[in-house]
Amino acid sequence: MNPLPPSLALQAEGIRVQIGQRTILHDVHLSIPAGRWTSMVGPNGAGKSTLLRALAGLQHCTGQVQLQGRSLHDWPRRERARTLSWLGQNEATADDLSVYDVAMLGRLPHQAWLAVPSAADHAAVEQALRATQAWDWRRRSLGQLSGGERQRVLLARALAVQAPVLLMDEPLANLDPPHQADWLLLVRALVAQGHTVVSVLHEVSLALQADDIAILAEGRLQHHGCASDSTTHRALEQVFDQRIHIQQAAGMWVALPCLTPHPAAFHPSH
Repeated sequence: MNPLPPSLALQAEGIRVQIGQRTILHDVHLSIPAGRWTSMVGPNGAGKSTLLRALAGLQHCTGQVQLQGRSLHDWPRRERARTLSWLGQNEATADDLSVYDVAMLGRLPHQAWLAVPSAADHAAVEQALRATQAWDWRRRSLGQLSGGERQRVLLARALAVQAPVLLMDEPLANLDPPHQADWLLLVRALVAQGHTVVSVLHEVSLALQADDIAILAEGRLQHHGCASDSTTHRALEQVFDQRIHIQQAAGMWVALPCLTPHPAAFHPSH
């Protein structure tokens, strides 16, 4: 595969994932532009999270992934961890760790073995915890937090890395609408600073606020285009069996449910 132009942060070429007899991803080709927010959307079981894990180097696959023009496998582990930050679903973290210590885990790629955190490490952790509005509970243990609070701390850990590329799998899990809005503003700020963000979202209306959308179904990339483009909107409606309709409201593109019953919809007996 040829080296990437500087405008691309990530590129997947012929990514295929098979688990047992089931093929999860079928030869996916996807280019992620640098300095933009790309959202992956699609029905349940489309392969979104699997593809994101493959881009992060966390999922065994065939094909090749490039990060900033180099094969993912050619990156030294520590250098790659400083360049690409990951926030996954349902990540296990020791409940007895303090919020501050969990966020400090994001600084490990910047620290020598057993080194004491530097002033830069502490500054990065404070900035990340304040950005996610978790600073006030920095001394509490993770086990004392609600699901939404815990998610904000894990987001702070990912932000503390200060990586140019951030991959987030269902980052809005357990977040209420105000904090979903805070996350949206945070992502926009990161992109304005030159970061690349790739997210898997179930919330189609929020995914539509991204710069670009990658639409998957049945392990295949169905469409990849600008989030404000009408062809992207039609592709979204099609992949969800015309059960949503994309339209503008208050100056934003949103996905509204279509209330016409689907033939396969469950109808409770009377």
